[in-house]
Amino acid sequence: MAMSVKKQGGFTLIELIVVMVVTGIIAATIVVFFKPAFDIYLAVGRRAGLTDLADTALRRMSRDIRLAVPNSIRWPNSQCFELVPTAAGGRYRMGPDTSPGAPGNGWFDGNAAVSVLDVLTPLSSTPAANDWLVIDNQNTNDVYTGTNRSAIASVATPPALDPNLDYYYHRITLQAATQFPSGYDGGRFVVVPNAQNAVFYVCAGTGVDAEGSGTGTLYRFANYGYNAATPAACPVPVVGTTPVLASKVKSCSFVYSPTQGATQQSGFVWMNLEIAEQREFISLVHGTHVDNVP
Repeated sequence: MAMSVKKQGGFTLIELIVVMVVTGIIAATIVVFFKPAFDIYLAVGRRAGLTDLADTALRRMSRDIRLAVPNSIRWPNSQCFELVPTAAGGRYRMGPDTSPGAPGNGWFDGNAAVSVLDVLTPLSSTPAANDWLVIDNQNTNDVYTGTNRSAIASVATPPALDPNLDYYYHRITLQAATQFPSGYDGGRFVVVPNAQNAVFYVCAGTGVDAEGSGTGTLYRFANYGYNAATPAACPVPVVGTTPVLASKVKSCSFVYSPTQGATQQSGFVWMNLEIAEQREFISLVHGTHVDNVP
């Protein structure tokens, strides 16, 4: 009885070589045509990240500038600037309360020391004990030396909401009676949080390394108190402990002009921040107006 043998299917060596060659050609074609597009995709993502980093830093600085105590910006050079950001502000009573049945008044006319002040406007945030009350900062160094600021002891609200007796929003008691300057009669004050005090923005170590990334860092000093003397140079950051606002900084520049505008009571801060990473870089410029009316 005859038996039939079935041949097993498979690939020859030549067929395998042909497949490998064709696969290599296809892979090379994909690399040639798709790698540039993939590189562009990565570069766009890197630039977007750098833009977000720079924009966040500029917005943070701009916010502090807009909230700064009038005339408090000090500018040693183009690599740093100092200011005193505020947390709230309003108007204080400049004359006795004449409402029927009103208790003792807290008012200030600029001619005597005061320990209690009535706040006649709503506050965006209620001050806390040990925060600082600042009045009439016409000279830059005044708020730093303390001639026009006093620590807050307590903040009270009106005892009644009767329309006839609701004569103030808050009553601020100071830790010590203070003779504030009386050069400005607008009855305005600002509050500086004690947890922050003065703030220094410093750009240090700028440049580019061999890989095309920025070597500089933008720091934000805070809660170091007040330096009475005008700084002659930027403070030196302590790496590892000083808060970092932005890294990979290629270059930066800050320019402060205190006398912009017809009234000479509005300043302007111009900020330029350039950040680089692996030969991709972005440069953002931002300007912020400064209200220097005390």
